[in-house]
Amino acid sequence: MHGHHDRPSMVSVGTIIWLSSELMFFAALFASYFTIRAVSTELWAQETEKLNVPFSSVNTVILVLSSLACQLGVFAAERGQVGRKGSIFKMSGWGLREWFILTYAMGAVFIGGQALEYTDLIHEGVTIPDSAYGTMFYLTTGFHGLHVTGGLVAFLFVLGRTYLARKFTHEQAVSAIVVSYYWHFVDVVWIGLFATIYLIQ
Repeated sequence: MHGHHDRPSMVSVGTIIWLSSELMFFAALFASYFTIRAVSTELWAQETEKLNVPFSSVNTVILVLSSLACQLGVFAAERGQVGRKGSIFKMSGWGLREWFILTYAMGAVFIGGQALEYTDLIHEGVTIPDSAYGTMFYLTTGFHGLHVTGGLVAFLFVLGRTYLARKFTHEQAVSAIVVSYYWHFVDVVWIGLFATIYLIQ
């Protein structure tokens, strides 16, 4: 009876293959970043001083915690619990929806934080045409930001399906799991980017 639940879903396998290609894309960005940095050490030393590391650290913690909320949503989906049991303030009774809404909110805060940081850096004169540093900073963080935004759209899609469907199905649970793979991937890539751009100065 549970045979089709035990085999890996083709959607999950496809997502993992697609994420592997995305990993290669980000690996190329990292390689470009380190190559250009190696030939522009003075420029890097001068420009990295303008980064607001404490602010970005808080933003990073928010994104990392959103991954935890996302996984708790997946656990709820796996036990077939779509909505909360009891009060909204009792997090132990939360279902997939509540955890995914929290994840979405935290992801949106991260994007908002990144937009604020871009505004500050542009005021400081760090722009794409200004220098190789500006080009690489906005290219790496910007592509990552687009991936986070894509994840937010996916959360809305999964949440929308739970409200439209009359009952929670195995397919919906698989969708939630696949979106979580993507979100964790985006999170891990950001940890790498944060360490590379903000910590290794």
